[in-house]
Amino acid sequence: MDRRELLKMIAVVTGGVVIGGEVFLTGCKTAGKTEAGFTAANIALLDEVAETIIPATATPGAKAAKVGEFMKIMVTDCYTQNQQTAFTNGIAQLEEACEKATGKSFMECTAEQRHDFLVSLEKEAKEFNTKRDEADKPKREALKAENEKLPWKDQKEFEATPSHYYTMMKQLTLLGFFSSKTGMTETLRHIPVPGKFDGAFPYAKGDKAWAE
Repeated sequence: MDRRELLKMIAVVTGGVVIGGEVFLTGCKTAGKTEAGFTAANIALLDEVAETIIPATATPGAKAAKVGEFMKIMVTDCYTQNQQTAFTNGIAQLEEACEKATGKSFMECTAEQRHDFLVSLEKEAKEFNTKRDEADKPKREALKAENEKLPWKDQKEFEATPSHYYTMMKQLTLLGFFSSKTGMTETLRHIPVPGKFDGAFPYAKGDKAWAE
């Protein structure tokens, strides 16, 4: 699975374009960015959120792939300032929402409580993103009409309102895990040296997908 295919898969699963995906493909650090202010506690929390999304089974989960650290790098290097702010504020919002729902911090919750809480957060995120898209649509169309009157060099790129913070976290969990050595070699099937294409290769139900 190459990077573009991975981004497409994540977009389908999360219902939206992967934030920072194009920058991830080019490997470039976005210009004019500042450190996003992550702490060790933030990264530990993000590791546990990621592990709830992709738990260890017969193979390692997201925590083993150090997805929390990956999120820090992606948010710092690939997110716009508005997206960074939405994500880092979202860490505090997640804790507040968990306290309200369970009476405990996310780190204090059991695995079952964490799972149930993130299921409810997923629903909230979908509703938030739908309303966001509806609110952004007229702004996007207005900018498109304005750009059509301008030379290419003077046209502006539309910056959508950031997605719900949980959508960002889930996207980065999937991206970080399935692009990691752990995800590609232990969860996906991996052949380090490319072989010939075999369109009739036998498949058995439950077989792992292939990594490239």
